[in-house]
Amino acid sequence: MGDAKVIPFDDDRDRSRGAAPGGQSRTGQRARRRGARTGQSAPLTTVPGQQDPGEGDGPRRGGAGPSEAAADRHGSEQGAGAEQGPGDADGAESRGEGPASGGEDAAAESTLGGLATRLLGDDWEDRAARGLAFLRRRVTGEYEVDDFGYDRELTDQVLMSLLRPVFEKYFRVEVRGIENIPADGAALVVANHSGTLPLDGLMLQVAVHDHHPADRRLRLLGADLVFVLPLVNELARKAGHTLACAEDAQTLLGRGEVVGVMPEGFKGLGKPFADRYKLQRFGRGGFVSTALRTGAPIVPCSIVGAEEIYPMIGNSRTLARLFGFPYFPLTPTFPWLGPLGAVPLPTKWTIQFGEPLPTDDYPPEAADDPMLMFNLTDQVRETIQHTLYKLLVRRRSVFF
Repeated sequence: MGDAKVIPFDDDRDRSRGAAPGGQSRTGQRARRRGARTGQSAPLTTVPGQQDPGEGDGPRRGGAGPSEAAADRHGSEQGAGAEQGPGDADGAESRGEGPASGGEDAAAESTLGGLATRLLGDDWEDRAARGLAFLRRRVTGEYEVDDFGYDRELTDQVLMSLLRPVFEKYFRVEVRGIENIPADGAALVVANHSGTLPLDGLMLQVAVHDHHPADRRLRLLGADLVFVLPLVNELARKAGHTLACAEDAQTLLGRGEVVGVMPEGFKGLGKPFADRYKLQRFGRGGFVSTALRTGAPIVPCSIVGAEEIYPMIGNSRTLARLFGFPYFPLTPTFPWLGPLGAVPLPTKWTIQFGEPLPTDDYPPEAADDPMLMFNLTDQVRETIQHTLYKLLVRRRSVFF
């Protein structure tokens, strides 16, 4: 007894929270009690600071049983927090185990990437790269326009992107017979014109751009007023529009382009709401002469839905003369509601392309035959008018 070393109970409890009196851990006590209940002897555990018999100074290699390994793991987990110092924590962080590890940065990057994918789509990285490349070309001037001012890249990536939501979500345009436009070569699309403002021409352009299987582009012929208005002139040129004259139309058709024309002009665009879907006179048939000279087929096109976006119930001729406009529309909302009255009504649209009328079978001198031009012009006009009537009969509602 004189050689025994007495360890104060309180001091022992302070040094190790998991140790029990007599140097035995709480884990060992629980194991011994379980063994007493089941009639089995509890496994022996290794006392900290001692080695098993037969072990040398080197590490153990399979000498410890499962219970001893579990006890060792338990003890190491309990003492990990107390034994690790500030230096160890810094080392763990430098090894990627601490809170400032690269694993958390990777997780945050993955989370942001997943959020961007859900919001912008799976191809958002490619679209972002294309957008940056587009801006670089705009800044450096490395883009092309033709002799009419048509900027195809700007039209495809910017102007069509702005018009597409109006086409798909607001007017919910249904396109029919788009396959009647040839996959290659020249074609002259002739459509009715209405709506007080020329939104039908823009929607027609989106229909060809987005729905034609051969990825064709529509070059519209516009009135003189379009190309004298500031900003409108620049945007129209960039979008591929040009002046409605025989020379420009013939040049574009000679290059194999798809050209669009609305022969009613301002007479159809600014007609009263009471005359909706009643085609006005198709001019002098100049578009037929151009088609005959180039041999381009004529594709009749009927547009339903544009007549109701701005119901024109009156025309202020005084204001029209004051501003130099062909008419000044009075609608149920404009100008009474100010800028809010310029918002079009969300009508349901249908654009149908009819079967093409070939012109390459006629001799070259046919373009100078006034009777032939009159007959072909009347044929195209009647085709569009009858198609409008058919579409109106099938339409369930103006807005649905």
